[in-house]
Amino acid sequence: MLFNSFEYLFFLPTVFILYWFIFNKKLSWQNLLLLIVSYVFYGWWDWRFLSLIIFSSFLDYFAGIQIEKSKNHTRKKAWLSLSMIANLGFLGFFKYFNFFSASLSEAFLSIGYELDAITLDVILPVGISFYTFQTMSYTIDVYRGKLEPTKKIIAFFAFVSFFPQLVAGPIERATNLLPQFYKKRKFEYHKAADGLRQILWGLFKKIVVADNCAIVVNEVFGNHSDLNASSLIIGAVFFAFQIYGDFSGYSDIAIGTSRLFGFNLMQNFSFPYFSRDIAEFWRRWHISLSTWFRDYLYIPLGGSRVNLSKKIRNIFIIFIVSGFWHGANWTFIVWGALNAIYFMPLMLLDKNRVNTNVVAEGKMFFNFKEFTQILTTFTLTILAWIFFRADSLTHAFSYISNIFNKSILQFPTVDIKPFLYVFILIFVEWIQREKQHGLELNHVKLTPVRWTIYTIVFCLILIFGAQSQSFIYFQF
Repeated sequence: MLFNSFEYLFFLPTVFILYWFIFNKKLSWQNLLLLIVSYVFYGWWDWRFLSLIIFSSFLDYFAGIQIEKSKNHTRKKAWLSLSMIANLGFLGFFKYFNFFSASLSEAFLSIGYELDAITLDVILPVGISFYTFQTMSYTIDVYRGKLEPTKKIIAFFAFVSFFPQLVAGPIERATNLLPQFYKKRKFEYHKAADGLRQILWGLFKKIVVADNCAIVVNEVFGNHSDLNASSLIIGAVFFAFQIYGDFSGYSDIAIGTSRLFGFNLMQNFSFPYFSRDIAEFWRRWHISLSTWFRDYLYIPLGGSRVNLSKKIRNIFIIFIVSGFWHGANWTFIVWGALNAIYFMPLMLLDKNRVNTNVVAEGKMFFNFKEFTQILTTFTLTILAWIFFRADSLTHAFSYISNIFNKSILQFPTVDIKPFLYVFILIFVEWIQREKQHGLELNHVKLTPVRWTIYTIVFCLILIFGAQSQSFIYFQF
């Protein structure tokens, strides 16, 4: 079920009414309701894949209990290994089997041996990359002693399948989200109202910004060899805002929806295109995934507390794995490696933690240095996004090479109207960059001003709602 669908427009208020007015007598009833509606929400695409998430939930629930019961370290590690092998095995099969098979065939062909690639007609289950990492955080944290294993099976299953963030994050840690299923939840008007505002802003970013940019992006990337360089630049810039509006918009809707039910999810995007270097960008982009890899991969490898060669190794591992997490294509691996290269000078010069505050904090405008830093970081990010969007490496390199010619001085031949919506997005988020989301307007004292803004945003969503498309990150 899509957040931007008519089905969800009926689904959400129905669940809200049941949750607060029918099932509000007992916490266990509310958790059971959330579990049932989450399975309905997920099964709306293909009910057959419910078996995967149910199996994963059973496995990790049981593994957590056994890890605690085990008397020796070897047995604990065996249960953790079973959980990780099973979860990563499912993820690897559905997402990467054909990629590895085709890559192996191509490798043999390069040395003169023809090997028939074995490919399967495998459908990628929606959200498998997200809920797999979420449930793995539980068993890992239990193994590390950071979390007591739960005996409340309904609460645990509801945690794994919690519908607002099930298919595209944020990837919640068990230490943050699971305990919220144990506590009695009270309806708080101010939280619910702010949740609705965040949902509204998320829909704006998705329907108005991302989907309008997508029309131009699809045209440009699909016909890049026939367009002038300035049009290719427009296409690359629009893709940067398409993927941001699409993915951060989903996160806003997920976080806002969760607040309607008394849950607090982590912030997943923190105005990343105002970053002054790549390190800051990755502290602000897809925060739940970046911190997941930091805590469960980068730090166990030694992090930055190792010699220089291992530091470099660890940086490349975490970025390349992050790229590969996004999809089974060499374009994602190159995208990850390119970001590692961007990051490397900051790490070598020990400047990767310089920009940890909000840019131009407490001020209306940035200075020239900050503007140059933001523009440079954004340009590097756009270059990397070309690999992310391209169908193949050949496509990406051809696209980039076609940018650098004399036609860059020609007027673009593609539609540039989405710049209007991009400008609105940038303007609002610049003003709100010290807030949690674009429509957190509690500081605006005049009620008519706030409601005028809400009305304009709502009307724009209605105008463009008919052309709304699926979320990009559903494919990951």
